[in-house]
Amino acid sequence: MTATRRMRELDRAEALRLMAAVSLGRIVFTRHALPAVRTVNHLVDGEDIVVRIHDGGALASLAAPVDATGVVVAYQADDIDPVTHLGWSVVVTGFARPVTGAEEEARFASLLRPWVGRPTAGTLRIRPDLVTGFRLEAERRLPGVARAGVIA
Repeated sequence: MTATRRMRELDRAEALRLMAAVSLGRIVFTRHALPAVRTVNHLVDGEDIVVRIHDGGALASLAAPVDATGVVVAYQADDIDPVTHLGWSVVVTGFARPVTGAEEEARFASLLRPWVGRPTAGTLRIRPDLVTGFRLEAERRLPGVARAGVIA
């Protein structure tokens, strides 16, 4: 038998559950009218993605959105094995807003520790409007069995 991979689309619940299982992802935002990407650690709070931002860092501009709706961002996390190429990838797109409540800010500060020793400027909450993802899975085929018009 030959192992191949197939891609399976994830539903919203499974995608968010998988994202909650890892602590590292990439936030995509606009900086100086250009796309920018930063690797950050995160946690999932309900359906929201929560990240801490460093004082003076590139993400600090997201802590002061121009209006109450926030800033559109994308957030991507994955877990794909570099040898087998099996695993999953999830992208969340939505509005990032600063966490403003002192109690909530303190709770996230205790749960989400920065990986580097720089002072933090606050916390962002990304409310997902669009959640997409896929899982790369092993698929077994029997030799000689026709599949989609192809003979193996």
